[in-house]
Amino acid sequence: MSAPDAIDAEAVPRIARGHRMQFEPAQDCHVLLYPEGMITLNPSAAEILQRCDGQRSVQVICDDLSAAFDGADVTGDVYEFLRLAASQGWVRLN
Repeated sequence: MSAPDAIDAEAVPRIARGHRMQFEPAQDCHVLLYPEGMITLNPSAAEILQRCDGQRSVQVICDDLSAAFDGADVTGDVYEFLRLAASQGWVRLN
């Protein structure tokens, strides 16, 4: 599966079916679980993925994260992560 080169700001990402994000106390981090294994998420990836709830658009996620981190410009990071996540099948963009 390949990710779109350009992600629309109005696209609504959600965690893909068969995948589940949770905090793993033994590793002291969030992980993404799926039938074939587990992905350890860094804090930035976890912040983005927590907002991929199938309700918020990419633009809303960017705005929410920017507000949460004192107005930081996170747009590039969000789009980069979502391209990776979509290419790996971790998220679906509707």
